[in-house]
Amino acid sequence: MLKKITQIGWLILLFSCSALLKADQSGYETLSPPQPTHNPDKIEVIEFFWYGCPHCYSFEPILEKWVKSLPANVEFIRQPAVFSDLWGKHAKAYFTAEALGVVDKVHADFFDAVQNKKQKLETEDELAKFFADHGVNEDEFHNAYNSFLVDAKMRQATTMASRYGVTGVPAVIINGKFKTTGPLAGSHEKMIEVMDRLIKQESSAK
Repeated sequence: MLKKITQIGWLILLFSCSALLKADQSGYETLSPPQPTHNPDKIEVIEFFWYGCPHCYSFEPILEKWVKSLPANVEFIRQPAVFSDLWGKHAKAYFTAEALGVVDKVHADFFDAVQNKKQKLETEDELAKFFADHGVNEDEFHNAYNSFLVDAKMRQATTMASRYGVTGVPAVIINGKFKTTGPLAGSHEKMIEVMDRLIKQESSAK
């Protein structure tokens, strides 16, 4: 009887390890509960990032190349994560760029300024100069920076990470249902593979 119980125990352990291995190999986690998307007609992909994160900086050129080849049924959204006051200052810079329609002009350079040039870019005046160097009128910058729109996005951003179960960056949410990260997928390149696989899966489901 004891031998039989032991055999059953080993089988349960073996099954558990196999299931765990399968979960690790999938490269993603399933969100519970799933979150609503902005446009039900599109496959929504959200990237959580922070300009001060070296992993986000490394992921950015890989992601940017991927974004340029997205099919028409995919909507890509950048979402600054806010886990501290400093992260919030950088998030506000991104939302200001978004409000001014200059994300494409400043996004990569902002990463470079923080990561390589070691610029803080935290205060309104520091950010005004950075944006002015990229062709943005200083008055227009200040108006956008202090606008209701940017303030509303900042208030929303403080709860976004917890809503999707994001505890670190970069993290990518696919269609409100799945989350992938570097540790889950194994590398930034494999994150892209996981994203493509889940996008194809969700497209087929529609």
